[in-house]
Amino acid sequence: MVMAARENAYTVRLAAGLGMTEETVILLDLWQEGMDTRALTRAARESGRFPGISASRLDNLVSDGFALRYLVSQGAPARLLKALQPYLSRREFEQLLFLYTCRAHPILADFVGEVYWPAYAAGRVRLDNGDARQFVTHGNQEGKTTTPWAESTIRRAAGYLTGCCADFGLLERGRRTERRILTYRLESRTGAILAYECHFAGLGDNRLIANPDWALFGLTPEDVLTELKHLALKGQLIVQTAGHVTQISWPYTTMDEVIDAIAHGHL
Repeated sequence: MVMAARENAYTVRLAAGLGMTEETVILLDLWQEGMDTRALTRAARESGRFPGISASRLDNLVSDGFALRYLVSQGAPARLLKALQPYLSRREFEQLLFLYTCRAHPILADFVGEVYWPAYAAGRVRLDNGDARQFVTHGNQEGKTTTPWAESTIRRAAGYLTGCCADFGLLERGRRTERRILTYRLESRTGAILAYECHFAGLGDNRLIANPDWALFGLTPEDVLTELKHLALKGQLIVQTAGHVTQISWPYTTMDEVIDAIAHGHL
């Protein structure tokens, strides 16, 4: 799941719901193991829990929003999120949604890495749609979009990027073209879940530390090692380093064990 190949072309499919955090909670509640996009869409329509949303809008929310992010890899993200959601804080849960959304949308992952975190590190107070528009324009010129985009599409995509970052707590919420940059830090249990997910995906310990997913939270490999050592102090894993080689001992052998540890407050 972590290293699965993905289509790298930029799209405007974030328009399906941006961060869609509240909608995701409802759809996870409706989703059952084995449900595909069509079945979930039908369940969402029949649930009555999306009043005021047209049928076509709901279709897009499920197919271009939820399914694209959480029903990949035989629904592994949806299974994990549904199991963990009752035990995580809102911040922890939304950070996992942010992670999966970035994996599904390279345009968001690149914007966070190339624009948001450099601005954060430079001490900037605000980001605006002009920053995002410049980023999208550059990507369009470099051929990263599915097709050459018109200026109107570039402008909309820029708004989707800043709006999505606001939904996930990186930027100030609300309908605005300029937003305050908010303090954003990886939560400890989110980091533990990501680490174990990488481990179960077969990444060696050194590759795990260098996984680009960590950069979505502003972390360098050195920062990741520090985070893992903090987890080790809590008994959540054992970290040994010698030069440039890191070895990690993992107390839990399956993701179900990780979920059980979180449910019982052991992680």
